[in-house]
Amino acid sequence: MFPTVAHVLDLDVVRRGLPVVLAGRDRLERPVRWVHVSELPDVAGLLQGGELVLTTGIALPEDRDGLARYVRELAEVGAAGLVVEFGRRYFDTLPRALVYAAEQRGLPLIALRRELRFVAVTEAVHALVVNAQLEELRASEAVHQTFNELAVEGAEPAEVVRQVALMSGLPVVLENLAHQVLAYDTAGGEAEELLEGWEQRSRGVRPAGRTGHDPRTGWLVTTVGARGHDWGRLVLVGEPGPAPEAQMAQGAEAAQGAGAEAGTAVPHRHAMLLERGASTLALNRLLVRDRESLERQTHRTLLSGILTHALTVSEVSLRATALGVPLEGRRLVGVVLRRRYGAATAALEAQARLRDFAETAAAAVKERRMTALVGALDDESVGLLVALGPHDDEHASLEGFTAALRRLVGQGAGAGQGAAPEPVVAVGSSVGSVRDARRTLLEATQVADSAVHVAAPGARGASYYRLPDVRLRGLLHLLRDDARLQTYVERELGPLLAYDAEHSTQLVRMLRVYLEQGRNKSAAADAAHLSRPSFYDRLHKVERVLGVDLDQVESCLSLHVALLALDAVRR
Repeated sequence: MFPTVAHVLDLDVVRRGLPVVLAGRDRLERPVRWVHVSELPDVAGLLQGGELVLTTGIALPEDRDGLARYVRELAEVGAAGLVVEFGRRYFDTLPRALVYAAEQRGLPLIALRRELRFVAVTEAVHALVVNAQLEELRASEAVHQTFNELAVEGAEPAEVVRQVALMSGLPVVLENLAHQVLAYDTAGGEAEELLEGWEQRSRGVRPAGRTGHDPRTGWLVTTVGARGHDWGRLVLVGEPGPAPEAQMAQGAEAAQGAGAEAGTAVPHRHAMLLERGASTLALNRLLVRDRESLERQTHRTLLSGILTHALTVSEVSLRATALGVPLEGRRLVGVVLRRRYGAATAALEAQARLRDFAETAAAAVKERRMTALVGALDDESVGLLVALGPHDDEHASLEGFTAALRRLVGQGAGAGQGAAPEPVVAVGSSVGSVRDARRTLLEATQVADSAVHVAAPGARGASYYRLPDVRLRGLLHLLRDDARLQTYVERELGPLLAYDAEHSTQLVRMLRVYLEQGRNKSAAADAAHLSRPSFYDRLHKVERVLGVDLDQVESCLSLHVALLALDAVRR
């Protein structure tokens, strides 16, 4: 920050001159870019703006018009102020015409009632100016270094926003073109105060140019985008009023008319910081364009916050509302989506497929005009938290979404993405508050874990799964972390699992095929692609290893439950 006129007047070397402000008292916060000593009446032609002019007044015009012209020229060139020393031309007062003209033009006019060495004043002020310039350079270097590192590291938008807030000390919000909040940092303030009615407030702020300051709100706004494709705005939320001045623009600040402000804009002191943050966001989006969109990232963060308790109920409600997904006063339904991919998929390919699946799910939500958070939950699942209004039919909404999802998945396959595995749509019980959102999401996850092994959603005629559809599998999945269930699996199947591991056989698979075919040995042999004698021989070996009789219904029931429990435990 350059020193202001008020700062200069408070210096010891200046205070010894007993300064008194005669005009422009409300303009003492003007920055002083330099100090210029001159007795010339046409000194304005030698100035560039931001100078504090020191004079004894010995050569100033004597007539009213001449003094008015002198002040007008100083004001128009953007002089920071005029300091006149008594003792040479003036002794105890300055001409009323000079004072009047300075007041009219908004030019600070200061009289020194005691003689000073002007060189001491210039040395003191210039030292401050040089130090300010060095500080600006250091700050600029720190900004560029920080954001270069963030760009190289591929930092998430939330981290870039956090750095802008940290370096400015002010709240920062990243929004999309629909004025929905993608990321924010309160800089120690209250999130409710920052985000309350954000979309409406943001739509009213439209500064000219890619970066602009709105004095009415105090917001500094810059557009985020690259290669001609803008996708958001980065907003620094300041206090209403004129922009803080950090440096004088070349060409000067000129007061036009009585009390008017500058003709040449002075850059906001945080403009460079905000623009650098926006550039980093745009660059990172180009570099990671094959990753999920910012909307999906933001939705994923909220869903993860709900499941892990990382966010409070009020934080979830506030952030979801700012994102355009109001949750308060709605019935909430957790939905988990899975794809039944056959063969193993490479990690990068799996991530790309999951990203595309999440975008497809979001497109289905949009097509059905539903309100929902949509984002990846883990490496294989996409989660939704659907917010239903008071007049929305839950079953009809879910049926419509499932139909739209399957149609969009099929279209994607038709575009050359390969065969489209049937998506599994698992639904939790609806809840009436954000506080219970975690429960419906967890239930949907449990249903999805079991539903991937179920052939069809069930007898309800619905195209999605709920807890009654997975029945015993669902119960076992709920108990999968219970040590008693794990002990039961080991007691029932442990010897057979050990035998397979030691002899590289597939007796567990044979047992599973036999039980899934309803204990029909002929059908089981066909399903296992073995001759009947070979299959029968393997069943006898299972009986010997486990010490059971597979003709007993209760033994087979116990083993079937153990196999289902094994699936749940392994997942």
